[in-house]
Amino acid sequence: MSNLFTRRLALVASDTHRGLLNQGRRGIERETLRVDMSGKLAIDPHPRALGSALTNAQITTDYSESLLEFITPAEHDVATALEELDRIHRFANAKLDHELLWSQSMPCTLPDEEDIPIAWYGTSHIGRIKYVYRRGLALRYGKAMQCIAGLHYNYSLSEDLWRVLKNDEKSTADDKTYQSESYIALIRNFQRYSWLLMYLFGASPALSTHFLRGREHELETLSDDTLYLPYATSLRMSDLGYQNNAQAGLMPPYNDLESYMRSLSRAVRQAYPAYEAIGTRRDGEWIQLNTNLLQIENEYYATIRPKRVINSGERPVEALCARGVQYIEVRCMDIDPFEPLGISLETSRFLDAFLLFCALDDSPLTNAVTNKRNQENFALVVKEGRRPGLMLQGDDGAIDLQTWGLQLLEKIQATATLLDAQGNEQQHSNALAIQKGKLLNSALTPSARVLAALQTTDKSFEKFGLQQSMQHAEYFRQRPLSADENTYFENLAKESIAQQEEMERTQTGDFDDFVLAYSQRTPRQLCD
Repeated sequence: MSNLFTRRLALVASDTHRGLLNQGRRGIERETLRVDMSGKLAIDPHPRALGSALTNAQITTDYSESLLEFITPAEHDVATALEELDRIHRFANAKLDHELLWSQSMPCTLPDEEDIPIAWYGTSHIGRIKYVYRRGLALRYGKAMQCIAGLHYNYSLSEDLWRVLKNDEKSTADDKTYQSESYIALIRNFQRYSWLLMYLFGASPALSTHFLRGREHELETLSDDTLYLPYATSLRMSDLGYQNNAQAGLMPPYNDLESYMRSLSRAVRQAYPAYEAIGTRRDGEWIQLNTNLLQIENEYYATIRPKRVINSGERPVEALCARGVQYIEVRCMDIDPFEPLGISLETSRFLDAFLLFCALDDSPLTNAVTNKRNQENFALVVKEGRRPGLMLQGDDGAIDLQTWGLQLLEKIQATATLLDAQGNEQQHSNALAIQKGKLLNSALTPSARVLAALQTTDKSFEKFGLQQSMQHAEYFRQRPLSADENTYFENLAKESIAQQEEMERTQTGDFDDFVLAYSQRTPRQLCD
């Protein structure tokens, strides 16, 4: 362990500061496709009973009308967030008419591209800009890729805890800067070690043959409707999932917040010939927000992002520049098809210990060489993570995955023990022990369990997905909400519809002018 990690652990473990660990927040965003009872994509509009996708804070859509996104409030204990996620699922499940929530990250059987519905958010300027952005994604990457579902884990530490660390290190930075740069340091460590999450929690080793739509691939055939890689952990996170050739060279630096923001801001203003050839309008209608490498900063797909809650109409980089990093968003987690919520409490407890380790451990600056090495380790594990004797590249050269993983778990044990001291009994340490079991026996990983389960469904990914979706629907159906809980979500839905209608009724100005103004909101200091 580094001296910095040991000192920080001791500082946070002291009676004076230990309680600050309970003041951080956790939130979960779970995506899931709506499918019909035969496992095909439901292409009807977003159910009105779920409210407005534009203004409902807990139930919205992502890329498609068919891709629901459930969002929990940020809570001090992730167990509370999971309870809230469970209630959202139970409400949505009860409101779906002859439809199911798809249990997998990789999509169900999809219709032709033109029949996959893009999410619609109404006629307000904000609603239209969200729609046009998604039209641009369809043109740039195809609609099928945008139907992949993931789970985002939002994580923050208490601002008071960051101040304690800052004072101990006698930093002369202001609180906002110290906190922001500390989150960036967390991200650097995350990128070094996130291959471990792919091994432990990757759950998409197979996909439907229909998904690739003629694209070249190196997958093996499991059955007529299913392709796979025998040692893969997460095809979702491979170049078969969220791939983007245009972004291939766009790895923003994570050595400080300003260079990160500057890199994305440049990409939003950098012309890209293939997108210029498409243009921004067709038959008088907007088809993408601009013809640059990125339409907006969020188009860059990252496994983790520094985040700040934004105001309506505000750009993400604008919020970061003005108010600094507030939390980080982990974006590489697959949906766990064996869990009705897509994630378990046990997994969440491990993530908390893992992210606290990333936050407290020494985090050397990166360069092009180390960035490339991190990317190659990650890419290798998502496609071959369970291959016996798989070698990765560590700081001191080649090291086998199992050895490195066990070394990391030894370090993470310190933060798990620290978190358990807050009153959660041994939940973090128990979660860690389960992950150790996966490193010692790859058959226990979700990806291996998926492949084993496929053997019981005629080796069919689509049948397996439908089977799990039906089981999860029954799980929620057997546990209906209380009258008060149901009323809460129904009121949330009604109020969100009313809010959207009010926005549209009071809308002023021209949409073209709104798009222009939005595109010019990059902070001046990032435009050099």
